[in-house]
Amino acid sequence: MLWAANTIIRKFSSSSAYYQNKLKLALIGQSLFGQEVYTNLRKQGHKVVGVFTVPDKDGKADPLAVVAEKEGTPVFKFPRWRVKGKPIPEVVEAYKAVGAELNVMPFCSQFIPMNVIDFPKHGSIIYHPSVLPRHRGASAINWTLIEGDKKAGFSIFWADDGLDTGPILLQKECPVEPNDTVDTLYNRFLFPEGIKAMVEAVQLIADGKAPKIPQSEEGASYEGIQKKANAKVNMAQPAEVIHNWIRGHDKVPGAWVVIDGKVHFLNNSQPIEVEGASHPGLIAKSGLILFGSDGKALQVKNLQFEDRKMIPASKYFSSDEAASLDLTDDEKKMAEEIRAIWKGILSNVPVIDDTTDFFKSGAASMDVVRLVEEVKQKCRGVQLQNEDVYMATTFQSFIQMFVRRLRGEDQEEELVIDYVTKDVNNMTVKMPYQCFINGNFEDAEDGKAYSTVNPTDGSVRSNFLLGIIYLQHNGNFFTSFVCSLADLMEEHQEELATIETIDSGAVYTLALKTHVGMSIQTFRYFAGWCDKIQGSTIPINQARPNRNLTFTKKEPLGVCAIVIPWNYPLMMLAWKSAACLAAGNTLVLKPAQVTPLTALKFAELTVKAGIPKGVINIVPGSGGLVGQRMSDHPDIRKLGFTGSTPIGKQIMKSCAVSNLKKVSLELGGKSPLIIFSDCDMDKAVRMGMSSVYFNKGENCIAAGRLFVEESIHDEYIRRVVPCELLLDDNVLVCFCVLSYSISNICLFMLTGFFMEPTVFTGVEDHMFIAKEESFGPVMVVSKFKDGDVDGVLSRANNTEFGLASGVFTRDINKAMYVSERLEAGTVFVNTYNKTDVAAPFGGFKQSGFGKDLGEEALHEYLRTKAVTVEY
Repeated sequence: MLWAANTIIRKFSSSSAYYQNKLKLALIGQSLFGQEVYTNLRKQGHKVVGVFTVPDKDGKADPLAVVAEKEGTPVFKFPRWRVKGKPIPEVVEAYKAVGAELNVMPFCSQFIPMNVIDFPKHGSIIYHPSVLPRHRGASAINWTLIEGDKKAGFSIFWADDGLDTGPILLQKECPVEPNDTVDTLYNRFLFPEGIKAMVEAVQLIADGKAPKIPQSEEGASYEGIQKKANAKVNMAQPAEVIHNWIRGHDKVPGAWVVIDGKVHFLNNSQPIEVEGASHPGLIAKSGLILFGSDGKALQVKNLQFEDRKMIPASKYFSSDEAASLDLTDDEKKMAEEIRAIWKGILSNVPVIDDTTDFFKSGAASMDVVRLVEEVKQKCRGVQLQNEDVYMATTFQSFIQMFVRRLRGEDQEEELVIDYVTKDVNNMTVKMPYQCFINGNFEDAEDGKAYSTVNPTDGSVRSNFLLGIIYLQHNGNFFTSFVCSLADLMEEHQEELATIETIDSGAVYTLALKTHVGMSIQTFRYFAGWCDKIQGSTIPINQARPNRNLTFTKKEPLGVCAIVIPWNYPLMMLAWKSAACLAAGNTLVLKPAQVTPLTALKFAELTVKAGIPKGVINIVPGSGGLVGQRMSDHPDIRKLGFTGSTPIGKQIMKSCAVSNLKKVSLELGGKSPLIIFSDCDMDKAVRMGMSSVYFNKGENCIAAGRLFVEESIHDEYIRRVVPCELLLDDNVLVCFCVLSYSISNICLFMLTGFFMEPTVFTGVEDHMFIAKEESFGPVMVVSKFKDGDVDGVLSRANNTEFGLASGVFTRDINKAMYVSERLEAGTVFVNTYNKTDVAAPFGGFKQSGFGKDLGEEALHEYLRTKAVTVEY
């Protein structure tokens, strides 16, 4: 088997890809585009000898600088390369010192001197977002849309002393769809394909195969950067021309029109067919309808005020910036009848005017019930809920809400979900794939997507969107919502378990029982805590006579971020989010990039459960992008993380630097399991195997090292490793036993992404495998001398991890002695892996701090306020 493994290595190392020519590169550019080009060039084996990018902005480095500095690549941040058209000598010398053979310029926004452009052996290549020679200049994507081009694309060309005039190396095209915007074109094609093409171009140069095709002046065009003053919409044009003008000007500078004497910017227009002749602009439920001179109309979704605040066009007359609803005579009559109801309830208020606040005027919860019932009796057909009064507390806002309800304007829109479907396990599972933000599934702002892989067969499910959002939302959460959510999860448990299986590789029956089953239990447990979170009164000793009362309040933190791992995708979601919600917070959750599916299905169920918009948000993506943004964001007040210790340290550092946000970390483990000779051998073998191989060994509390008393060691190993065993709900597995040594490490791979269970014996304390977490089906067994309780305790505690531990013995005194001295957040005695929703879970030392589950988990998402009153 070792020979076969070495053969595979030799085969790989002799491939043509490995021996491709490589170059020393200087990258001159910025942005995520530059970062991705840098990363992919490095993956291909090219050496980046220097990165030249823009200076930090507001204390934050450009993404290209961030990744380069992290990897130790020399980074230069020049604010400019020239002064009055002449190169700055010290800048040019700093550049020349890196010794680049080729300049690669992804998203380069600076003017680079020609003695830098021409200095490398192979010159310089640059990316431009148009099919040159058309649309030379800085606004190429915009003008592609403004001009109504039917195709878009990009060019990679050899830089010269002209403006985008150098010889072409490589070009790629894509069709322009009727509703494309700058963002969709960039995110769908120009960004992902442009990165690939930059890498391809560099390799062509390295291999001596790169063409230099002179640009033709036929069809060449150059258009300047559009400014606000020139972006006004000319309505005396066909609808398609207006549509192209609006989408081409994008959000900046933004095409604009004057409505009722005010300037408004237009975004997201969509051509629609409307019968009839030309007509003035019309605000409709679908948006703002504008008409061209050809009689056709187009729909504008968003309006933007001059202060850049954007609103849905359909909400123009109901926005904060616009006038209130104009009431009809009948609606005014109803308003006066409602005013009389308010007066009857708020008898202490002389006059009910528009600013009268229902609760500030002394109303209580019973008055809410009375108000709702009396209004419903007076105005039959209007459905009101008690919550409506809390959302519209002044008389004016209540009347506005009531009239909209009467007109049917505020009905909830049906949730629109795009699914990926798969026929599996005798069912068709439907999996959302977009970000879940503020109650809706929508594309990420950057439009970036990635593929997830089925670990069973390696098949790919593509286009799972990633992104990041910013929330400023808080509110109370109610027991009934959480209970409804748990009921829905139970109703869909087979579908959830199936999705969990094809996404994470979990055994289906285990996913059904544990991954999904414990998730449901967790939400039901914490639903019971929602109305039981309370403070306490504290006796204090002040000067006599003592007329002081001190009490504490438990308050939610606000917006909390949650980052979870891939081994228990749904269960880790439940462990953290249930406590977070029960404490009254809102949350933004990032599932593991490779296992986002059950989290997105869960998001769909939260809508069906009636959970208010914005309370739960799911944002798939990478830790480096989404997780880092959560750590850095100043409006997030808490971050809960489960994952590796190195990433936990980085998160803690970022959270401290950003706004000193509260952090709880459940990190790596190397949990010791001590098996004494007086144990129940059958149980110790069965539970010892489960402690390692449960969930394929992908278990944070897995027994990372078994210490077996010398007198029973050999028998224990013989019982652990017969020829074949049944584990994890009837999955057939085979075992390999190895005597561990530094030169003899062998793990066996099965079909797909699964590893054979393996046992290592004779492991000594200094060995790597004795110290580091395996996170796979690997049993590590060491002997300890008979009767040496303190010695084995010292060895078990000789680790920076402290997540879990275990002991098997029939001697209760020994069990208690050992449990008191084991340095771990959880100690199992004569059992293992027995977690419960009511029992706190979390580690010591570099396994983290803070607790999931149980009452203690609530404290991770609450803050305590002390109030002292003198009376």
